[in-house]
Amino acid sequence: MKLEGQVALVTGAGRGIGKAIALHLAREGAHIIFTNRTPEQADQTRQEIEATGRECMSCLVDVSDATAIKSMTEQAMERFGKIDILVNNAGITRDNLFLRMKQEDWEDVLNINLTGMFNVTHSVIKSMIKKRYGRIVNITSVVGFTGNPGQVNYSASKAGIIGFTKSIASELGSRNITCNAVAPGFIKTDMTDVLSEERTTQLLERIPLGRLGTGDDIAQAVSFLVSEQASYITGTVLHVNGGMY
Repeated sequence: MKLEGQVALVTGAGRGIGKAIALHLAREGAHIIFTNRTPEQADQTRQEIEATGRECMSCLVDVSDATAIKSMTEQAMERFGKIDILVNNAGITRDNLFLRMKQEDWEDVLNINLTGMFNVTHSVIKSMIKKRYGRIVNITSVVGFTGNPGQVNYSASKAGIIGFTKSIASELGSRNITCNAVAPGFIKTDMTDVLSEERTTQLLERIPLGRLGTGDDIAQAVSFLVSEQASYITGTVLHVNGGMY
């Protein structure tokens, strides 16, 4: 229970990696605020978090909507009085080869993955500065370093997260606020479950550990970075990819 008494905000936690992170932090003692855009997923995640004995506030909100995010943060502060931990996980894909990529596919991905992270971080950072404590972890991706055919928009957004992370770390370190990133490789989620056996085999050939990662692999990394064991780590990227990069 190394996070007992702390309050964590996790975006995009209705399923997949975000849900794994939220549940893991709850099991370690943190009360959870999380965002999602699907009511059914939000209800399920909230029930599982509350089953750990932690308080939970679920918010049906689009992170690209700055006004909605500001309202959500105000409600969260009224209920919990503070936000100690922020995990920016919300993200989408709109994959296509660059020559076929539509303007809206570019804008949608950048608005959610990058501007959404700005909105949420901007809404909570003043309270962290005032309290002189905060732990921020941004979920980037291996493709932010390697690129990936058909993912110009997604790769660009994830590369942007890296620069954002390092700049925030530099600006706010003097206020005892750390900001780091976790870069997952290929993780077993709903998106990878639909891949063909041939495509999955091709992916595994690129991973020295010979398996896809799990949501819990990422959650463990986040848990470390928000803990006191990582209090002297900021502005860094922790790669969790089974050795593929």
